[in-house]
Order: sequence, then C-alpha cells, then structure tokens
Amino acid sequence: MRKREKERITKELLKRRSEILGQALDPRDADLHSEREDLLDSGDVAAQEVTQSFKIRIREREEKLLKKIDLALARVEDGTLGICEDCGEPIETKRLMARPVTTLCITCKNRQEEDEKQ
Repeated sequence: MRKREKERITKELLKRRSEILGQALDPRDADLHSEREDLLDSGDVAAQEVTQSFKIRIREREEKLLKKIDLALARVEDGTLGICEDCGEPIETKRLMARPVTTLCITCKNRQEEDEKQ
C-alpha cells in the first residue's frame, strides 16, 4: 500500500473515531437517564423505553466500531493494515477505502459469509 493511501485511510479512521467519541458526549442523550415519574401515562413510558432501547443498541454498535477502529489504527502502526488476516494476501485498496476497519480480503470475506449461511 502506498504511503498516500495509508495516510488517507488513517485520516478517515481518526475522523470516524472522533465523531463517535463526540456523539458519546452529546448532552441531548440525557433522556437515556430520564425518570419514569416525569412521564404522563403508560404510552409515554412505552415510547420512552423504545427510544432508550434504540439508543442503547446504537451505542453498543458504536462501541464495537470504535474497537475495530482502534485495532485498524494499531495495524497501521505495525504495518499490517491491508493484509488479510485469513490468507495473508493484500486487501485491495478500494476495499480498504470503503471499509477501513476490514481485516479480510474480498475472497475470504465472501467465503466467511457463505460459511455463516450454512
């Protein structure tokens, strides 16, 4: 992988990491901790629970993505970014640009997805 491509991928990883961390500190998510006594009826309570559940699932997904981003940044540092974990072959740059946290080449990823279907 060329230096310019590596720098571009690193920049994208750092940008996405910053966005996730910035959203985690968003004060508008204070309703995750709202009190049930503030709600008027059972419909309000149910709607609040659905909203909280949705936001929790989003946060969990972002936490997983943050871990993948940190692992990708570590691979940049140790020089293994762009090397398939499964077969050891280079991952296409276009794939890395589209999904910088990927650890598998397209062939191995397709094989993994086929195995999961079975």
